[in-house]
Amino acid sequence: MIEREQTDADAALSTRDVAELLGMAVRSVQLMVDRGELSAWRTPGGHRRISRASVDAWLAQRAGSAPAAPSQVAPAPASLTPAGGRPLRLLYIEDSRHFQNLVSLLLRQRYPQLEVHLADDGFAGLALAGQLQPELLLVDLLLPGLDGATLITSLRSQPAFAASRLIVVTSLEASDLAPYAFALQGVPVVHKPQLVQQLPPLLDAALAGR
Repeated sequence: MIEREQTDADAALSTRDVAELLGMAVRSVQLMVDRGELSAWRTPGGHRRISRASVDAWLAQRAGSAPAAPSQVAPAPASLTPAGGRPLRLLYIEDSRHFQNLVSLLLRQRYPQLEVHLADDGFAGLALAGQLQPELLLVDLLLPGLDGATLITSLRSQPAFAASRLIVVTSLEASDLAPYAFALQGVPVVHKPQLVQQLPPLLDAALAGR
């Protein structure tokens, strides 16, 4: 177990934070620390804190090595360059810097040729989507300014959106999605606690279908 009784300049997460992020039980995260898979230390008050960098490194290793299930996922395309010659573009509209970093890390590991763009709120995302006309759109539902459902409805009213593949990323439980049903028909939904497991297969399928 990599555990030290001192503060750390690295960004820190509680055991429960890591469990929710990875979609695991708290005990499973504790065992990962004990096995040395995650770097942890104790605060002066005796609370365990886990290095976010070590969590991101674990996620990156998993994303790079985990095999895809043949029944769910098409092989990752060897080339991500459309007929026009430029790289395929992905726009992720998300106000959480942590999830921006996490998704960017996963994309760099699995799709290094993909051109990734980020927007921090709904209005900026709407403007950037019109400017970039990305082939792939990841949209958080709970956005400041313009919520994700309204954003999706607005994008669908634009003819250029027909060429884009959309995936919703949300921290909401499935039981909380009813108010957004008008915008989610036919749209894959990724729940953030299972993001590492759920997002790559959907991206593979979206890219293979182009």
